[in-house]
Amino acid sequence: MAKIKKGDLVQVIAGRDKGLQGRVLQVDTNRDRVIVEGVMRVKKHTKPGQPGASSSGGIETVEAPIHISNVALVGPDKKPIRVGYKEVEVERDGRVRKTRVRIGRRAGEEIEL
Repeated sequence: MAKIKKGDLVQVIAGRDKGLQGRVLQVDTNRDRVIVEGVMRVKKHTKPGQPGASSSGGIETVEAPIHISNVALVGPDKKPIRVGYKEVEVERDGRVRKTRVRIGRRAGEEIEL
């Protein structure tokens, strides 16, 4: 289970964009990388007529992946926090089941998207 998920608000804690905050657009668990909105913007050169790109070609600015260890989840107080897990009993359809939820290590409160 990944500590950082798509849609989370994160802050960059290392690298050239240190201190910037943004939403996670994509998580690549195989390469341990995330794409964060507005962070690690790079220029990409495209040829005219390439599929998925602008038809006229040119230079585009896109977000590049950043290693997941260089970002930290942002808590309710807008500061980076460490993430932990705890098991919680949830009642569903008359049954009590255990499930894991993410918690902030500092305050011990549940993290919501």
